[in-house]
Amino acid sequence: MTSGTIVSQSKGKIICGLAVPVKSKSRPSLRFTRSPFTGGVSLGPSVLATSKTGAIAAVLSFITAQVVEEVEKPQEKVAEPHKFDFRAYMVAKAQAVNLALDKAVPLQYPIKLREAMRYSLLAGGKRVRPVLCLAACELLGGDEETAMPAACAMEMLHTMSLIHDDLPCMDNDDLRRGKPTNHKVYGENTAVLTGDSLLSFAFEHMARETKGVPADRIVRVIAHLGKAVGSEGLVAGQIVDIASEGDSSVGIETLEYIHVHKTAVLLEASVVVGAILGGANEDEIDSLGQYARCVGLLFQVVDDILDVTKSSAELGKTAGKDLLTDKATYPKLLGLERSKVFAQNLLAKAKQQLSIFDQIKAAPLLGLADYIANRQN
Repeated sequence: MTSGTIVSQSKGKIICGLAVPVKSKSRPSLRFTRSPFTGGVSLGPSVLATSKTGAIAAVLSFITAQVVEEVEKPQEKVAEPHKFDFRAYMVAKAQAVNLALDKAVPLQYPIKLREAMRYSLLAGGKRVRPVLCLAACELLGGDEETAMPAACAMEMLHTMSLIHDDLPCMDNDDLRRGKPTNHKVYGENTAVLTGDSLLSFAFEHMARETKGVPADRIVRVIAHLGKAVGSEGLVAGQIVDIASEGDSSVGIETLEYIHVHKTAVLLEASVVVGAILGGANEDEIDSLGQYARCVGLLFQVVDDILDVTKSSAELGKTAGKDLLTDKATYPKLLGLERSKVFAQNLLAKAKQQLSIFDQIKAAPLLGLADYIANRQN
């Protein structure tokens, strides 16, 4: 496996630590280097000595027979390399998250509000953010039970952002996760209040239900998450995104700002929060944060690519919406092929940040990076 670094004859930009060319008529060249995550075992040829004497031949024959006998013993066979079943892992974790979310938001008065919360929260989805939170916590020695309240909070905040993003005053979308958007079912006023409820309840649930974790860690987690969804995070990205619609002067730097804050910031928070709850040190938090920033930006680059290459039925949401609203996207500014190369570079950089960890324990996060890079909806 190799990873490439883009080298353009035109002036380039730096995004997430990667050199990215601006769209131009010049044709990029690729300079490839060996990935640090690949490796192999080379076996040198066996050398057998020959002899004119029958005694030496007999000894060699005996040794060969002994080697064959040892290799063929079932209990002596070399174990196969560790294989991580990512699909089974995702299914198991998503099921656990769904059960926890269902329990966290039961139906109660006022029924309409709770129904609207559950409608969007339990509408399916890949559960990438809560799984990232669980995987990061487990990587550092924590367990699922410790991180589950925070994982649920991540999904509540993500769902809030989707409900508000779909509103007529924002992206004005009718379809989400293959179903009518919240305001189409419950009305715009209820959708606004539903998002507000999920926002506040996420913090309440995480603070109340997280057990066995020192108070200073919980306070740090709450502060980190509050910043991630506020005026320095998700909301900042959203307002710059709205202001940039139809603006032909929007460049790579502004586009990166939008997606780092609107999309990547909550993915990063999911990983960092899980790491803090698991007891990570500062170096580990820094490496995981860089991993998550690359994965978060990768998520949006892939999202932009899918928006112009897939149908609404395949995506479960309205396809081509960015083109209709004249939004800046990576395919629009870089071109489709360069966007794909940029995505692969982000994937390689994300994996590189995990090299300080045990690779077997890091398998879920490595698998999630591949999953985000190769998703089809």
